[in-house]
Amino acid sequence: MRIFSKYTWRFPSNKKEIFLTFDDGPTPEITEFVLDELKKYNAKATFFCIGKNIKNHPDIFGKIVSEGHSIGNHTQNHLKGWKTNSKNYIENVLECENIILSEVEKSQQFKLFRPPYGKIKKNQAKKLLEKKYKIIMWDVLSADFDTTISKEKCLQNVLKNTTRGSIIVFHDSIKAAEKMQYALPIVLKEFSEKGFIFKAI
Repeated sequence: MRIFSKYTWRFPSNKKEIFLTFDDGPTPEITEFVLDELKKYNAKATFFCIGKNIKNHPDIFGKIVSEGHSIGNHTQNHLKGWKTNSKNYIENVLECENIILSEVEKSQQFKLFRPPYGKIKKNQAKKLLEKKYKIIMWDVLSADFDTTISKEKCLQNVLKNTTRGSIIVFHDSIKAAEKMQYALPIVLKEFSEKGFIFKAI
């Protein structure tokens, strides 16, 4: 089987459920904004955290966990897989894993991984799959990080492309904050009104 087909792009579902994901945190104020918005709708999400950000902001990371959201590994230093040799890449992932494990109970580490930029070499993916990681991609990209698009376009990217079982990518980062903070409350409201629930992976 091709490695590519072992990635999770969305969840086949006949239920009205959506999987919100947030990359690059935890980030002071921005991650807390996300958590407050999620709480308003009893929504659960998955946070793909960068190890060095967990280390710098353990209190915010602890809040993500205590409020019942899932945690994913997003490498220690936001490495681009295509430009990193595989040994260094895997070591960087494991460094992040150790920081996650130092902050949460082992039973809460779900072994979820998302490659920064969505870029990962086949042999890197193979090694992570061997280590029992699930590689979580997406079928809906908000593009909240894209400086060339408007916040309205970011919102439409999500509203127009989301279906049952979709995995949506937002970022709880400084770069994406303005667009994410505009789009997320509207996405939560609109899909909640349509009877969707937001689940953690």
